[in-house]
Amino acid sequence: MRRLLRFPNPVNEIAARTVAAGVLLQSLAFVVSGWRWLLVPLAFGFVARVASGPTFSPLGRLATQVVVPRLPFAERPVPGPPKRFAQGIGAVLSVAGLVAAFAGAGVPARVLVGLIVVAATLESGFGVCLGCTIFGWLMLVGVIPTSVCEACGDVRARLVERLAAQESSAAAVGAVRPVAAAGGRDALVS
Repeated sequence: MRRLLRFPNPVNEIAARTVAAGVLLQSLAFVVSGWRWLLVPLAFGFVARVASGPTFSPLGRLATQVVVPRLPFAERPVPGPPKRFAQGIGAVLSVAGLVAAFAGAGVPARVLVGLIVVAATLESGFGVCLGCTIFGWLMLVGVIPTSVCEACGDVRARLVERLAAQESSAAAVGAVRPVAAAGGRDALVS
């Protein structure tokens, strides 16, 4: 039983983004239609993925076993605990949206699921995991101990590395800048 209720670590980011695309479609269908029964598989999927990754999630199984193997992308392993945390946020929002919808509070349900739409759009389209970002911030301030995710543990070093990479990119871009040239045209000068 314990083996069934474990979350994969690492997680294939391609699979996570594929699941996010499915979540986006489900969430948009609810936000547009207001049909509250659409929230049942959405909430179940999030709860199932928090409990066991793709094991009990129909969308997770579809993504990992059918869609991703057919995509032309190499596997990109990322730490599992932040992804599980993100699924937990989705579970809270979707279950709250489900309860609100069945309690007759359609607008709050749409707002809650609208938050999922934003997060799923960022994850599926741009590879930006809001839950993972929040997880990192919570580790940075010490709310989540380093032992939860050893691979995520040195958040400060990764942030410094990322900032250095951004600064070097900005410096490279800044070396070539537009300057007004004769005839009113812009020219590139290094």
